[in-house]
Amino acid sequence: MSTSTATRTTAGRPARIRAGRTTRIKGQRAGFWVYIGLVVILVASVFPFYWSFLIGSGDASTINDPDMSWLPGGNFLANAASVLNDPAVNFWRALWNSIFSSAVIAVSVVVFSTLAGWAFAKLRFRGSGPLLVFVVATMAVPMQLGVVPLYILFSDLGWTGNIGAIIIPSLTSAFGVFWMTQYLRQAVPDELIEAARVDGANSFRTFTTIGLVAARPAAAMLGLFTFVTAWNNFFWPFIVLDRRDPTLPVALSLLQSNYFVDYSVVLAGVLLATIPLLILFVFAGKQLVSGIMAGAVKG
Repeated sequence: MSTSTATRTTAGRPARIRAGRTTRIKGQRAGFWVYIGLVVILVASVFPFYWSFLIGSGDASTINDPDMSWLPGGNFLANAASVLNDPAVNFWRALWNSIFSSAVIAVSVVVFSTLAGWAFAKLRFRGSGPLLVFVVATMAVPMQLGVVPLYILFSDLGWTGNIGAIIIPSLTSAFGVFWMTQYLRQAVPDELIEAARVDGANSFRTFTTIGLVAARPAAAMLGLFTFVTAWNNFFWPFIVLDRRDPTLPVALSLLQSNYFVDYSVVLAGVLLATIPLLILFVFAGKQLVSGIMAGAVKG
């Protein structure tokens, strides 16, 4: 065999192997049962929204009708209007309270969790390990155990009935600190921090130029989940807020009377309260997926 032939054979073999591997990877398709599973998950996810819209578009007797049609009725706009115009609910005020409190809580949790996560992950100080364990251990304490002393504290301060009463206890999050610590520990190499210090950057400059940039995907996901959690919070706002100045979950509970519940109006209100979250997920969905994938491949 000549040298040129051997060269062509040797050079051609990896090319053929690479082409074959590429063809196999690109040619893989999801199986039939994968599509069936995805369809089932999609239907199970959409069904609660459709059920709410189905009942919300009917009247008070729709939910108890044994011959109820699975096609929506024509009363949704009327039921939604009754929610929006109900003086006892004060929907627009409740909507603003939910947006404002959820946004402030989400931003605060992201900022403090990123700062604390950077300290635990990349700064060396005595007692960092036990302190992180203590922060994580606080997640095992249910909120219900602290409701009574917390309410007494805010009552003594004169903050009950104020929107700040639901913002201040939620400004930090043990889960957020743990999440950002684990993410930054894997996302930022120590060599990069040492290079920044060699160039003369102090700790805060290193955090703003390296830590914040690396933490953006995880911070976006943490902020989104924190916003949704604060938006859906009912227990503490129901206790501490005035009924004339509620958040949306508390306002929707006012649609129920003592002796009769018109579920068509209640579920119409639930759908109205869900629309801002759906809009948020539409605009932040791409960032959410990138944050999940970035957290999955680190390390």
